[in-house]
Parts: sequence; structure tokens; C-alpha cells
Amino acid sequence: MTLPLLPGNSFNRKIGKEKFHKSQHWGFCNNVMMLTSEEKPGIGGQPLYGQKIKPQTSPFPQGDGCNAPSWAAFDKQVLCFDAYLEDELPDKREEDYRIRYYKIYFYIEDGTIQVDEPEVYNSGLLPGTTIRRHRIPLPPPDDDLFYNVYHFNINIDVVFYGRKFKIYDCDAFTKNFLKKIGTKLNPPGVCPIDPYTKMRRETLEFVNPFRPYQSLDTFKQFLQYDGKVLRFYCLWDDTNSLFGDRREFILHYFLCDDTIEIREVLPDNSGRDALTSFLRRGKVPKYGAPGIYQPGQITDRAVLNVYCGLSQWRSDGYMLDKYELGKINQEFYTDKDLSIGATINVWGRKVLLCDCDEYTKTYYKTKYGIENFTAISCKPPPLPKIERKYPPYNGFGSEEDSLRSCIGLKPTPHRKNFKKFLELDSYGYKSNILRYFAKLVTDKCADEDRLFVIAYYLSDDTISVFEPIEINSGNTGGMFLKRSRVKRPGQEVFKSELSEYIQSEELYVGTTLNVNGYLFRLLNADEYTLKYMENNTDRFPFSNFELAIKKLEKEKYKSREIKQVFAAADSEHTEVVPYSTYRDILLDITAGKLIEQELITIARHYRAPENTESDVNFLIAQAHEKFKKNMYENFDVFIFNCMYEDRAKKGVLPTKDIRRMCKSSRLPLSDDLLDELLTKFEDNEHQIDYVTFFSILNWRMNPTPEIQSPPYLKERCEDIWVGMPSPIPVKYVRYMDLVKDVYGLEEE
Repeated sequence: MTLPLLPGNSFNRKIGKEKFHKSQHWGFCNNVMMLTSEEKPGIGGQPLYGQKIKPQTSPFPQGDGCNAPSWAAFDKQVLCFDAYLEDELPDKREEDYRIRYYKIYFYIEDGTIQVDEPEVYNSGLLPGTTIRRHRIPLPPPDDDLFYNVYHFNINIDVVFYGRKFKIYDCDAFTKNFLKKIGTKLNPPGVCPIDPYTKMRRETLEFVNPFRPYQSLDTFKQFLQYDGKVLRFYCLWDDTNSLFGDRREFILHYFLCDDTIEIREVLPDNSGRDALTSFLRRGKVPKYGAPGIYQPGQITDRAVLNVYCGLSQWRSDGYMLDKYELGKINQEFYTDKDLSIGATINVWGRKVLLCDCDEYTKTYYKTKYGIENFTAISCKPPPLPKIERKYPPYNGFGSEEDSLRSCIGLKPTPHRKNFKKFLELDSYGYKSNILRYFAKLVTDKCADEDRLFVIAYYLSDDTISVFEPIEINSGNTGGMFLKRSRVKRPGQEVFKSELSEYIQSEELYVGTTLNVNGYLFRLLNADEYTLKYMENNTDRFPFSNFELAIKKLEKEKYKSREIKQVFAAADSEHTEVVPYSTYRDILLDITAGKLIEQELITIARHYRAPENTESDVNFLIAQAHEKFKKNMYENFDVFIFNCMYEDRAKKGVLPTKDIRRMCKSSRLPLSDDLLDELLTKFEDNEHQIDYVTFFSILNWRMNPTPEIQSPPYLKERCEDIWVGMPSPIPVKYVRYMDLVKDVYGLEEE
């Protein structure tokens, strides 16, 4: 009787299935048929009996790491676990088991594991690699799988090939890595102590030597530390004693026998004998020498008696003091007593350890874990600075020379600022001389109209005063004050300090200068001085155009009045006024808030252009003066050469050809003067009538009157430099542009 074909009544597993495909488990590798994959399912995608298919996804969320392969992402990253193993010993009576300590290394890059056993002193076990590096399978029944990083944690057991390892701790990197991958760490376990090692240690501690005096074996220390010396830099401060001094030493500590040697570092010209050593090599007691001991009083062994010749068969011998009666114990300095900042007693001398070398630092860092090696300065504290007082100036010679005679036994000349002299000395078109037009301020009627030129030399801060010669003035004129430095007024004459002298910043137009008791009011300055002051506004603030304009802007409520006053002064509506009118208007409007230097700075910014063309007669007179000085008369040769070049016989030649001929014939004229003459005689086509040009230059045939220096007039501006500045800085000022820029007023 068969069961009905109903669900649950049949043992046929194929009922209800729709997929009956088979997975390909076999393949070829190097022309050899073999099993290519062990994770492929059976018929219809169902897993085979006993097969465990790995999940396709991870239970942990995907991180933000890179997509690099594991051998590149985890290169040189190893997890380190501390473990132990209970090794049973059934064949020993003294112990039943022994604790063995291991280091388990898990290599993240390929999942391999290596187990090493560290060395345990005097254990009798052979250290080294217990399990070489490879992938270790899990214990049965999962022996088809291998250990991975998720199988490891703290305080768990792992089985490698039947041996159970107890993991009780790991390093910091391993803990951090396990936390990042989502593993919850267990609390660290306790590592047990090996009972046999503990028993042996206790036995050795209670075992007394057979003889009370055993020889101290220092040969091992000698072999281990021979040639290794610690070096310290020391200081012995003996300044409290009579004729004491600060003395620097180098302390050598020999690790092979715990002895100390001290050598002295002698500075140059110290006056001390250059000895080989300050303290010869030997052990240094901590508490000095309380007394002088006899030879043999301090020894490791005390011999009570010596016996010999007692019998024929008995060898000679000696008897030692077992109870060490009367033994003198001394403590000596060792390496642990030496450190930077420590003070040691070297036979009654307090020696401070200030620094050490690199080898000594490495030794203490490795053996004692010391990290702080801050050095202490061996240099003595600075001596109190004693203020040196010099005697007052006695009036002989200059103040600098008198001061130099007080500084040293051998007087030396005063050292001047040579660098400043080279930088600010006159060269080329830069004179580095500030010239001012000044007037003598005095109550004498005869001297009220005397005018002077004050020159300030920037190279050495000297001042010279010159008075121009005026005919029938009653004054001889000439040099009023030779070039020298001028002291500021109000200083004491006979004093110990050097006097203060007038500087360039104190000179500006409008100020009153005191020169050795004579008062000079500065009226104007030459073009170079005004440009220099405008280019160095940090030193000459009154030449700063922006600061001067800000003062005018404060009078904005008078802007309409200012415009009307300027318009009334300009009757011809030329939008310019003379400088004197401009000066009077601004001084009246601003009520003296602007000084003369600021008025000049504003006027130079808004000055009207002047006709700078030179007069032809003046240029010809200058050329004749040059020819006379050089006795040049070859003008006929020039005309002959020009006629030869003029092939068309037009009587004219291009300006560039005549200039070339003048330069090639070494005509004794400067380039500027020659260019101005050629410009005056050329026509619209840039050609010159060479016969007329060279005939006019012939000073023998067409002489001109000599150049006369124009007389100096106090009321008008001179166009030619005659050795002193002009009393008027500019001729005309564009007042309309000034009003528009400052107050923004439009012309009505």
C-alpha cells in the first residue's frame, strides 16, 4: 500500500523542486584535473552534506577605508598577544606542571600566525619559535577553516594543533585594532607564576654560602663594560673661600670597576698649571674621609691567623673572621648616584654635575628610564654692571677727543660713521646738501636786511653759513660760519656727556634756527632740498602733502569765503594767482595753522607750469664761452664737410647728420647744450642751414657779449642758480584746482 502523494507523506526530496543543475567542482590547473572550489553548492544550489558556505556579506558595517588589497593595506601590521601554556610533567616528582610563556603574532596582511617562546633565565627551556608562521586551522570539527582576526580576544583560550594557549593580555596597538573592527574586548587576565621557578628562587634565597667570605666575581662586569665610560661636565664653585674660583671639570665614571676620574678644564690664560688630572682614577666614598686608615685596615677579608707546618700531610692555610668584627663599611659612588643637577662629595669638595654626553644620556635612558636631561649652565652669573663715570669736558680740543683720552691709557681718535659718509656723500647729481635761504633775526637796524645761505651736509651733520656779497651794503659778505657741527642751544658746556647737535629734521622753512647764538629764520629752500624733504616725509612731516591738506579740510566751513577771496584776487580769470597772494590768503583764512613749509608743499603740488625754454642768445653765449676756454676755431672745416655731404647743393642737412659730425669732431659742447642749439636752428623738416649754424657758432667772426650773472632781486623769483635759493618757491599757483580737490566746489 502506497502513501498518497500529499505533502508530508513522501520521502522523495525532489518533490517541489524546480532547480536540478549541478555546480562545476572540477577543473584543470597546469593540465591536471583537480578540485577547483570547495565552497560551491550541490544539485540545485543546495549545500552538500556537512558543507558550510561562508556568508557573502560581513556582519560588520563597511568602513570608510581604502579599497587596497590586504597585503598592501595591512603591510607590516602585526597583532601581538601574551599567552601562557600549562605543560604537564607526569614523570617529575618535584612538579606536576610548568607554566610556559608565549608570544602569539597574528599577521593581518595574510592571516598567518606565529608563536614564539621568550627566554626565561635559568629555566632550562630552549627559547625560540614554537610554531612557524603559517595559517593555522581551527580545531575539529571545523578543521577545514582557518583562524582569522575575529577568533582572537583577551582572556580566551585558543587551540593550536591540540595545545591550548591562554591569552591574558595584548599590546596597545592590538587593542585599538580590535576595537576598530567591532570586537568587544574582555578584561585582561592574570598570568600565573611558574611554581618550579618560584620554588627555585626561594631555595636560592635561603641558601647560605659554604664559606662566610666568597670572592666577588667582577670579571663578568669587566667583560660587559670594558671600555665604556660615562662622561659628566662638572663645576666646583670655590668662590666663598679666600682666592677661590669657579673651576670646571670633566668626570669619567668607568663602568667596568665603578671608579671615578676627574680632569680639569683650564681656560686660556688661567694662570694654573696644566696638570694631567685633578683626581686620579679610584673609588670615591660618599661621605668623604673621616680619618686616615692604615694599610690593610680596609679590606674585604679579615685574616685571624695563618697556620703552616702542623703536619707532613696537611697543607698550609689561614683562618678568616667569620663574624666580621671591626670591619669598616664604606659606601662609594655608583652610576645610580650620578645625575644632572646632583652634587657629589669629592673628598670634601662639593662638585655639581651640570651636563653629560650623548652616550651617558642613552645609558641612563635605557637602564633607569630617565628622560629629563636638562643641562645646567656652567657659566658664572654676570657681574654687576658698574656705571662708568667720566670727568666733565675741560674745554681743550673737541668733546670726542677729550672723552677718548679718558677711556684708555693710549688715546685713540674718535671713530666717525664712515658708512653714513659713504652713503650720503656727494656723487653724481646728488649733492646730499640741504640749502636754505635765511634771514638774520636781530634788533639792530643795520643787520635786519642781511640774507644768508645755510647749507646742511647730510654725510656728517655739519652746517655752513654763507652771506652773499651785495654791492654798497656795508657788509663784506662771504663765509659767515665754516663747515662744522652746531650744538643745540641750552646745553651745559662743561659736562661729562656728549653734547647734542642740530639734526636735519629740525630744519624746515618757517622755523628759527639758533646757530651759536645767532638766530636765523629760514625763508625758503632750493629745489633739491624741497624734493628731498618731500621724498622723506617720515623725517620731515611738514613736507607731507596729505597732512597739510587735512589741515585745510578742517576749514571747510570757510570754503565759500576762500573761493570768493581767490576769485577776487584773480581779476583776469586765469585761475592762477601769484605765490605771495596765495600765501597771504591761506595765512589769513587758517589763522596761522599752516606753517611756511606746509604752504610751500601745497604750492609746489598746484604750481602752474612755467616756460622753461632757454633764450637763443644765451645758448650761443654759453657755446662761445666753451669755445673760448678750449680755443676751438675749426668752423671752416665743418662748413666744408657739410658742403661735401650736401650732394644736392640745397644748403641744408638733416639734424642727425650735423649732430653726428659734431660728435665725431669732438666739438667741446655738452650733449644737452648741443641738442638745445640744434633744436633752435632746425626747420619743420628737421633740417638745418649748416652755413648759418656754424657761422653763428664762430666766436671769432660773430662775437657775443659775455654772460653776466643777473643781479639778485628780493622781490622776484630768479630762474638761474646763482649760489643761493630763490626767496619764492613757485611763481603761480592753480587756486581753482586746489579749491576743487579740497572742498569740492564747482566754478560758478
